[in-house]
Amino acid sequence: MKVSELNAWNGLDEAIDRALAQTDKALSLMGTSFKYSVSEHLWYPKSQNVEWTTGFWTGELNLAYELSGRQGYLDAVSRQMPSWLDRIENRIDVDHHDMGFLYSPSCVGFYQLTGSHTARKAALLAADNLVSRFQEKGQFIQAWGKLGDPDNYRLIIDCLLNLPLLFWATRETDEKNYRDVALRHLHTALPLVMRPDHSTVHTYFFDPKTGKPTHGRTAQGYRDGSAWARGQAWGVYGSALAWRETREQIAYDDFYATLDFFLSHLPSSVIPFWDFDFSEGSGEPRDSSSLAIVICGMLEMADHETRAKADELRDGARRLCGELFNRCAVKNPEISDGQLLHGTYARKSPYNTVRNRGVDECNVWGDYYYLEALRRLKGGWKPYW
Repeated sequence: MKVSELNAWNGLDEAIDRALAQTDKALSLMGTSFKYSVSEHLWYPKSQNVEWTTGFWTGELNLAYELSGRQGYLDAVSRQMPSWLDRIENRIDVDHHDMGFLYSPSCVGFYQLTGSHTARKAALLAADNLVSRFQEKGQFIQAWGKLGDPDNYRLIIDCLLNLPLLFWATRETDEKNYRDVALRHLHTALPLVMRPDHSTVHTYFFDPKTGKPTHGRTAQGYRDGSAWARGQAWGVYGSALAWRETREQIAYDDFYATLDFFLSHLPSSVIPFWDFDFSEGSGEPRDSSSLAIVICGMLEMADHETRAKADELRDGARRLCGELFNRCAVKNPEISDGQLLHGTYARKSPYNTVRNRGVDECNVWGDYYYLEALRRLKGGWKPYW
C-alpha cells in the first residue's frame, strides 16, 4: 500500500476530544482500579495491578493530562503511585521482562510530569529487575519463565519496548550498567529477529549451556514462519527507539525494513489482520493496536531524520492515524469505555501456543498507543520511552 495515496486527515482536534471523552468514561468506571488487559463485549472489567498491561492505563491518564491540561488526570495517577511501588518492592507479578511496558508509560511518564519521588523509585527498581533477567550465556534478557529454564531460554521481539527503561535509568542515575545491558541485548536481538524478507520472528531460543542461538518460533503468530502483526509493529517502534539511543546502522536499517514490510502488507481496508498471512476475505480478525504502535514508531523516527524524510514519515503517520480514527476509534461513550475497536490480544491457531483472548475487542495497549499517537501529532512531546 502507498500511504501517500490515503486521504489527508485534518481531524486531530476532534480525535483528541473524543479520546478524552473515552478516558473520562473509563476513569468514572475504574475508580482506583486498572483497566483489565482486554474488554469484554467492548467494556473493560476492573483489574488489580497485575499482568503486563496495567502501565498502559496509567500511561493513558498521563497522556490525557498532556492533551487537556486537566489536573484531575494527574490526581488519578497520583493515587495509583503507591500501587506501583508496592508491586515492584513486593514482587507482585514481576517475574518477566515487561518492566518497560509496566513502568515507562506509568512511572517514568508521571515522574517527567511531576517530579514524583515515588514514581522515580519504582521505575528504577523495575529497571533493576529487568537487568536481573540478563543471561550472560547468549547475551540477552530472558522474557519469561524461571531464569535458565531450557523451555524458556529465549528472547522475544516485544522486549525492544522494555529497553528504553534501561536507557532512561542510566540517564537518571549515571549508572552505566543499565545501558550496557540494553546494548548487549540489542546486539543479540536485532540480527536474529529480522528475516531476509524483513518480516520478524516473535521469539528466539538459545542453548542454555553454550548460549548459542538455536531457532525462532512464534508464540502468538499464526505459524512459526508467518509475520504476527503486533510483533512486526514492535519491530518498527523498537528499532526506531534503538536508533535514537545508539545511532547504530542496524537499527536504522531495521526500522525502514520492518516498516516497509508492514505498510506493503496492509490490506485495502488499511487495518491489519492479526497476522500478515491473512488478507481480505479471510474472515480473520484485525489488530488495530498494531497500527497504532507503528504510527508511534514513525513519529518517533521522524524526530531523528532529515527534514524531507521527517516530513514524509509525519505525513504518512497522520494519514494512517486518520484511517485508524475513522475505522476503529470509539466515538460514542455509550457503546464502550475503550479507545480502539477491532483489537486482538491472542488468536488461537493450529500452530501457536495461545488461547483466544480479546478477539475483536478493545485492548489497553491499543488505547494507550492511540493516545500517544495523538499526543505526538500535536507536537512537542517528550516520550515516556
